[in-house]
Amino acid sequence: MSLAEDRAKDHAKPSTLYKTIRQDIERRILTGEWPPGHRIPFEHEIMEHYGCSRMTVNKALSELAQADLIERRRRAGTFVRRPQFLSAVLKIPDIRAEIGALGRAYGYELISSARRTANAADRERLGVKTPCKVIAIRCRHSADNVPFAVEDRLIDLDAVPDAAKANFKIDPPGSWLLHHVPWTEAEHAISAIVADEAIAASLDIETGAPCLVIERHTWRQGRPLTAVRLVYPGEQHRLVARFRGSE
Repeated sequence: MSLAEDRAKDHAKPSTLYKTIRQDIERRILTGEWPPGHRIPFEHEIMEHYGCSRMTVNKALSELAQADLIERRRRAGTFVRRPQFLSAVLKIPDIRAEIGALGRAYGYELISSARRTANAADRERLGVKTPCKVIAIRCRHSADNVPFAVEDRLIDLDAVPDAAKANFKIDPPGSWLLHHVPWTEAEHAISAIVADEAIAASLDIETGAPCLVIERHTWRQGRPLTAVRLVYPGEQHRLVARFRGSE
């Protein structure tokens, strides 16, 4: 059990001990130490470590579950919650897995990556008002050596400090974020554009060709994490949704 370095269990008052337990677990989740899908210690293990009752542990876990940070599975244990679908129609996809599911060979190219103090445009795009550090990434995804999408992403390094240590020359930023950073809210905006010269060159299409654009923002407990703009060749992509009518 990896809670050994936490504050000593005997120093917390019973009335506040559940907060200590909740904060210790929450910290490990939000820093990425316990990634999505990680099983946290069983209740009896937490009870033994903190010297507390099951009721105290249950109160801490209940608050974490209400915050959508964990999910409790009967007989299986408690796990760090995986990112949830935005709706029944749209989800946050892992482009690498998406291309693999199509039976095509995935390719990835980091075009540029820069760390900087957020400028006014960065803060407006992320939706933050206070100064912060960001990493700006531009990359290209391909399927069978054919350009699949161009990605332009901002990550708030103050909210996701571990992104500074990630190797985005190898790991696509979207895949890395999905597997390391829990989020609680997301928003998609879908539009269509015609390719300018820069986009046409990146996607190997004609200038003026139609493109599908998906702009996405993600937050954790109201704090912005990342903003991304994905541009796809319009003739090669479509959005499909199936709805079930009310009976």
